Amino acid sequence: MPSLLLRGDIMIGGIFPVFNKDIGSTSTFVYNPPGVKCAGFDLRAFRWTQVMAFAIEEINKDVTLLPNVSLGYRILNSCASPTNTLRAALTLAGGTEETAPVSSCLPAISAIIAESGSSQSLAVAGTLGPFQVPIVSYFSTCACLSDRSKYPTFFRTIPSDYFQAKALAALVQRFGWRWIGAIQSDNDYGRHGVLAFKEEVQKFGVCVAFVGTILRTYAMEKLQAVVEMIKQSNVKVILAFVPEGDFYPLMNEIVKQNITGIQWIASEAWITAPRPSTPEIYRTFGGALGFVVPKMAIPKLKPFLMGISPYTETSAAFVREFWEVMVGCKAVLQGEQADTADEMCTGNETLLMKSQDVFFNVTQLRVSYNVYKAVYAIAHALHHLLFCQSASEKRAIPCMNVTDIQPKQVTYHLQRVKFKNRFGDNVFFDENGDPPASYDLINWQLRDGKVKHVTLGHFALADNGDYELSIQEERIVWRTGKMVPLSVCSVECPVGTRKAQIKGEAICCFDCIPCADGTIANTTGAADCTPCPREFWSNRRRDACVPKTIEFLTYYEPMGIALTVLSLLGASLSLATMLIFIYFSHTPVIKASNCELSIFLLISLFLCFLCPLTFIGRPGTWVCKMRQTAFGLTFALCISCVLSKTIVVVTAFKASFPGSRVAGKFGPKQQRVIVCSCTLVQILICVLWLKLNPPFPATVFKSSNKIILECNTGSEAAFYAVLGYIGFLAIICLVLAFLARKLPDNFNEAKLISFSMLIFCAVWLTFIPAYVSSPGKFTVAVEIFAILSSAFGLLLSIFAPKCYIILIKPEKNTKKHVMGKMFNTGP
Repeated sequence: MPSLLLRGDIMIGGIFPVFNKDIGSTSTFVYNPPGVKCAGFDLRAFRWTQVMAFAIEEINKDVTLLPNVSLGYRILNSCASPTNTLRAALTLAGGTEETAPVSSCLPAISAIIAESGSSQSLAVAGTLGPFQVPIVSYFSTCACLSDRSKYPTFFRTIPSDYFQAKALAALVQRFGWRWIGAIQSDNDYGRHGVLAFKEEVQKFGVCVAFVGTILRTYAMEKLQAVVEMIKQSNVKVILAFVPEGDFYPLMNEIVKQNITGIQWIASEAWITAPRPSTPEIYRTFGGALGFVVPKMAIPKLKPFLMGISPYTETSAAFVREFWEVMVGCKAVLQGEQADTADEMCTGNETLLMKSQDVFFNVTQLRVSYNVYKAVYAIAHALHHLLFCQSASEKRAIPCMNVTDIQPKQVTYHLQRVKFKNRFGDNVFFDENGDPPASYDLINWQLRDGKVKHVTLGHFALADNGDYELSIQEERIVWRTGKMVPLSVCSVECPVGTRKAQIKGEAICCFDCIPCADGTIANTTGAADCTPCPREFWSNRRRDACVPKTIEFLTYYEPMGIALTVLSLLGASLSLATMLIFIYFSHTPVIKASNCELSIFLLISLFLCFLCPLTFIGRPGTWVCKMRQTAFGLTFALCISCVLSKTIVVVTAFKASFPGSRVAGKFGPKQQRVIVCSCTLVQILICVLWLKLNPPFPATVFKSSNKIILECNTGSEAAFYAVLGYIGFLAIICLVLAFLARKLPDNFNEAKLISFSMLIFCAVWLTFIPAYVSSPGKFTVAVEIFAILSSAFGLLLSIFAPKCYIILIKPEKNTKKHVMGKMFNTGP
């Protein structure tokens, strides 16, 4: 295998993808298999080889680092193929049969710097790890390589994809992208990278719509299938976790098909690669964002690179290919025959005419700087091994012989190496062989017709132990314009709605459902609606909880005003009637209707009409106790008076027959006893009610958007006992009055009482179902209406005819008219 070689006391191996494509061949087993053939000379990878050579030469000139010990190197080409990488690693570690005879005395390789691709590094680390040969990678980022149980001798100077996945996920979260695509290379780098990225973004609720897989050796049909996948998808942001060599063919196809309007996110493998950084590629991929390791300038490197020449390094591998690509002609050395098919160099060409080429730009080195750090890390480990002290200490005296160095010892000291290089960077490895993670955010921008990799942010470990992303958002050039591109499967649900998963779709695809009554979502993109506290209710937009309306029957609302007016009207009529009865107490009509009982009845009706006023207004402890007891007592008194009047009428009728003594047995004293005793029973019921389980103010939350303030009866049994007792008295009155309905006088009191009791019973029979079914304040209104209706029924039925005769027809207010002349009880 062709190699770059420098002899030294201690040899370091290097494997680089100087050519980026392996030309496979089929063995016929007839002849010896052909040698390795590669194509696609990679200027970027060739510069990595030169940085390794430069660093070793710089160390050999350093009087403090490895004094009196020379480092050598042997650098081989991997063709970016795991198979060829493994062949190169075995060549470095185990034999020199392919080299010139003079190389047979080269010292064994103490460490290897390899490789750029993760799949290639996995092959090397897995093969040489059991032999304790240390491998330091400069560009392999697969998180799988951090597994110390499988790769105990693997180190790297570039952070693991575990950290890059965190950085990319933080970028996606920062700009609110929830629906993205991904393209991976069909190797360990791409597969593990996308897997780590998906695990990170899933924590933020981000969905990966598709994952396309490519490789540089894929046929065009496979690439076109990935392009078709991109065209059919509605994603606006795509992550390409692919090495530049694998991605470049797909980039050309995407540009060819003019697929625009996509914001590309790049892995560190291609975001700063020079080959795709052209105005043609920029038409589709302009504005791409990606993370790379921080850049560094190595000023002394440029003269070293400018000194590369096939005429001075005639036997150096890869130099003639570099010259042909860089200068544009094929170098012909002395004694070689010129090939007329190619353009031949005259020998006067120099690299000065190409000094502005990106190859010679040593101010923004990233991967090259990783190679530089890898060489110095190995050198410091060797120094500590040979001199038993760090390079910063003076009087370095060897503590072991160079020939006794074993790779296992180098691995041991490499794990513990820690130093600050000339650029101020701390170089060390953690327990997994990884360096501290730190990235720059790169944005592709077109300036003066050239694609520039502009640094606009940084991702690094913060003081609190977490990783922190800082971005200069105002400087970003977006592919889709000045605004941050929107990439979602479903637009984020507005406030007042919640997400409803669409069956069979990813979690990022959803419908927005309005929150139910009593629940809110005061943030966009809410997964669930939050129930309001019991005292609150959702507003119309369902984005805030507002206090529920407190409902009770008030004096200032229309219904309250109407009931108050009716109550006062009834009380006024009762009082007016009572005054009429007192004023005309000497007239026959008043005398015939039992003046004393009538006055008692009117007083009770007056109180019945005032009773509803206690039902209007905010319920309180004493108000609630007063409401039901006042209602029960006033109506018990009222019906007791009616009952006494009914008995008086019946006894009066019986007394009209000769020999009857009933009237004498039922005088005023007995009438008072009946009224008092009947009312006393109700008083006892109310006292027990107030003593055992009295009414109390209660807050009812049955209504969805209202808080109902009402008086809880306390004891339902006591409440219905009060109603039942009043009903019992009313039924007795009705029965007695009905039996006496055919009294032989012009003014039949029994008929009036019967009619009033029918009204009373009808009202209260309809009251019970209406009371039970009425909501909120209407329950109170129903009870007030029942009280007023029954009171008006009694007042008008019993007293209106009498007042009519007294006030309108005074000529009928005579004993003769009252008694009449019809004493015949027959039909």
